[in-house]
Amino acid sequence: MMNVCKAVFPAAGLGTRFLPATKAQPKEMLPLVDKPIIQYGVEEAMAAGCDQIIMVTGRGKTAIEDHFDVSFELEKILEEKGKKDLLKVVRQISDMIHVAYVRQKEALGLGHAVLTARELVGHEAFAVLLADDVIDAEVPVLKQMIRVFEQTQCSVIATQIVEGAAISAYGVLDVKPADGRQGGRLYEILNMVEKPPFEEAPSNLAIIGRYILTPTIFDVLEHTPVGKGGELQLTDAMRLLLKREKMYAYVYEGKRHDINWIDIE
Repeated sequence: MMNVCKAVFPAAGLGTRFLPATKAQPKEMLPLVDKPIIQYGVEEAMAAGCDQIIMVTGRGKTAIEDHFDVSFELEKILEEKGKKDLLKVVRQISDMIHVAYVRQKEALGLGHAVLTARELVGHEAFAVLLADDVIDAEVPVLKQMIRVFEQTQCSVIATQIVEGAAISAYGVLDVKPADGRQGGRLYEILNMVEKPPFEEAPSNLAIIGRYILTPTIFDVLEHTPVGKGGELQLTDAMRLLLKREKMYAYVYEGKRHDINWIDIE
């Protein structure tokens, strides 16, 4: 029986959709209310029982490391000024969890970012969370997915229903119902298509930025041909993984907020 204790956060992208705000600041550190967006994902992973966080970073991403590190100077100033509430908040961030970092030297696609984490993940099932998707849910979405994984021991992809032509902006799943399990929210994946025209979409189930993957994905990624722009795409690798293992799609309970709401293409 495999358990999910490690969560990978691909965070090496250039954030071009948010220029010029991301010229000197990582997209993952842009604030949403009172926290950087990546912190929402880390807190979700923690609440799901993942006690090891792996950040895949790149050039210009040191602000992420600094955010989750101890800030002795700031803590000293807050303590001297008697700002105990703020001191508690700052310390909670650095104390929340163990974080390991691995460098993706070139932005060669999501699949390449996941493959970069191979040595830190080892031969274990693991989660992948994209910080772009902030999901408000009573039960954290990753925790919902881990419950599915514990039953199936197969890779699980988060999905949501997207009606109409908007489905063309997503990876789309071709599925069949999984015997009514999980209240009808669980489907066995037959295939997946990246951004199909509306009339060619195999369903209205879109791939969302939460994945639980078996370690077999690393072997598959090594043999996955690069796609458009010379990038190694995770969707291409998962399509190949389907030939070796069952994969499931889970329609999560919760409300998703996509920070990439501006389409520059």
